[in-house]
Amino acid sequence: MSSRGPHRPHATRRRPYSLASAAVAAALALTATGCSPEAGEDSVERSERAGRTGPSALRGEADPTTSSPFWIDPESDAARQVRVWERQGRTDDAKALRRISERAVAEWPAGDNPEPGIDRVVRGAKATRSTAVLVAYNIPHRDCGLYSAGGAHDAQYYRDWIGAFAEAIGDAEAIVILEPDAIPHLTDGCTPAEHHDERYELLAHAIDRLKRQPRTRVYLDAGNPDWISDPARLTEPLRRAGIASADGFSLNVSNFQTNDVVKAYGTRLSGLLGDVHFAIDTSRNGAGPLRGGRDEAWCNPPGRALGSPPTTNTGNELLDAYLWIKRPGDSDGPCRGGPAAGTWWPDYALGLALRTKDTNEAKDKT
Repeated sequence: MSSRGPHRPHATRRRPYSLASAAVAAALALTATGCSPEAGEDSVERSERAGRTGPSALRGEADPTTSSPFWIDPESDAARQVRVWERQGRTDDAKALRRISERAVAEWPAGDNPEPGIDRVVRGAKATRSTAVLVAYNIPHRDCGLYSAGGAHDAQYYRDWIGAFAEAIGDAEAIVILEPDAIPHLTDGCTPAEHHDERYELLAHAIDRLKRQPRTRVYLDAGNPDWISDPARLTEPLRRAGIASADGFSLNVSNFQTNDVVKAYGTRLSGLLGDVHFAIDTSRNGAGPLRGGRDEAWCNPPGRALGSPPTTNTGNELLDAYLWIKRPGDSDGPCRGGPAAGTWWPDYALGLALRTKDTNEAKDKT
């Protein structure tokens, strides 16, 4: 996905089911049952690590902790890479990469058949009494024909796909991030007008279908603050797409805006929608966005770092969770020497992990 732009009346609306409440319930249950890099970019990136500042909390909010109710995949690309590097004797690199492999990251099920991927995640989550995090990313005319172009070939195919997606979740505890970019691309004019009505209908249908699952929470994506700078532009599209029936909206998916910036933006958008809750992708925002007006700043930018670990302990009543929605180490697309969008890129993953170490050390010294 590009996440371009540098890659819910609610007076009587029921308060969304809180992810934090789900985490507490799970804990009680457990208690009861006992885009092209310049030559030499690696060295350049390593030199950029020093002096980075990590995400900070807004005044009056608790710092997020590493506690997380979300399922951690023991067979993720990062986990397999750790084992490979350990066998090769790259012990320091393997240790650094555990900063990714030992965190919960979202699963992006396949566009042709989502069931096998979801089944695996659901089984793992049930076995560990944790919450599955899934991304539904298959809307027709996806990504306006850019790096993550594709999606369902027609509306009925998408309805069937969402149905299969929901059935695979079953009664598992799950959250679904619904269609990253789909609403912002309606707002910025990228998606042709002839597809707008169909997209609104499909998003509303997807929310309704997913919410039939007894323990599934849905967050409809709303882009990031550097893309649609005025959140008021998103309110009517979100309402038309059925935000009133969802649990909230998601922000910063696959992007790099800092926690402070995204929380302020999310709070404004929430107020315009009647205090709708939201979740933030913090997978790669530890060093903030790439500065200097460079082209495609959203696409595999150098010098980035991991952000706040996935948690429901956000210290913010409206903010349900920090999530790693974009899988750290997956390429944004064939820019700056990267592989195809969504492909695992070990060197980029290692850079994110290494710079995060320096970020945390610098923070500890202050």
